[in-house]
Amino acid sequence: MLYRTAGQFKTSYEADQALFPVKQDAFLLGFIMVLAWVIFPLTASEFTFQTLLIPILIYSLAALGLNILTGYAGQLSLGTAAFMGVGAYACYKMITIMPWMNPIIAILLSGVFSAGVGVAFGIPSLRIKGFYLAIATLAAQFFLVWLFEKWSWLYNDNASGAIQVPNLDIFGLYVSGPQADSIVQYYLVLFIVCLLTWVCINLTRGNLGRTWKATRDMDIAAELIGINLMKSKLTAFAISSYVVGVAGALFVFMWRGAAEPNLFDIPLSFRILFIAIIGGLGSILGNYLGAILIVGLPVVLNLVPEALGIPVSSSMVEHLNFMIVGGLIVFFLIVEPHGLAQLWRLLREKLILWPFPY
Repeated sequence: MLYRTAGQFKTSYEADQALFPVKQDAFLLGFIMVLAWVIFPLTASEFTFQTLLIPILIYSLAALGLNILTGYAGQLSLGTAAFMGVGAYACYKMITIMPWMNPIIAILLSGVFSAGVGVAFGIPSLRIKGFYLAIATLAAQFFLVWLFEKWSWLYNDNASGAIQVPNLDIFGLYVSGPQADSIVQYYLVLFIVCLLTWVCINLTRGNLGRTWKATRDMDIAAELIGINLMKSKLTAFAISSYVVGVAGALFVFMWRGAAEPNLFDIPLSFRILFIAIIGGLGSILGNYLGAILIVGLPVVLNLVPEALGIPVSSSMVEHLNFMIVGGLIVFFLIVEPHGLAQLWRLLREKLILWPFPY
């Protein structure tokens, strides 16, 4: 009976609405934090950092930004990768113009530029919604990627058209560039992801989060009860784009090390959308579960057949990955639209009631 709730009494409204109404949830989160901050850094290899841990955290953060907009506020977006690109290029320009700037500050400030662009492209949401809004954000995707390619000032007139991450240090410790250690980059990414996740949890549980949900469920009714739809939708675009922009800066500076405009093209937007759908729209936990599945699946498809002595080519692994991800999307859309997060909630309820059948 891992989730025994006997003796856990709630004597106030605040206790009933607490983030962890069941103390076992707090213990589970503490165990996960120990794994992330202590166990993984002590045991993980360079391959694990670069192939699993760092990309899972970055993709989770990008999916979290998309989930704020689509899962909580109900505004469809297909331009996530472009807003990640805004954050990456903004961080690059700040670092090159002000080389003395702290890299953490530059990464966090890069989201401000992405938020501004997100609000500009979110203005059509005041008049259109649904499929038409998705097309509007898709237009933002094409326009911004074209801008990254044609505006040479963004990549300092580099002949290759790419941005190269320089060696950046904090108190003599390199955090990005060729000389940076993976464990240092992992800790920095983990710190920023934990910080923004904590902020988003508080936002979605507060008045702003309830406003977003009301707008998502029925915007006309929300407006009739006094909710300012313009403020609700534009704040969703701003906060979502900010989080996505920070994820884009981490994507380039803490993982890829370099970027070309086509890195932020449509496939990346759909990859993040798949993470949000499989993990569960309208869920914070689902972003991490979806990222673990999407990022870890190709690694498993590469390692398991090799361990079993089954020869599988890299092209076959790629095809299998597409087939499995596509099948999972169809499965969750039909069987469980709320994704992996809902499966965890159902399992948790069963554990709380176990061994009783009702």
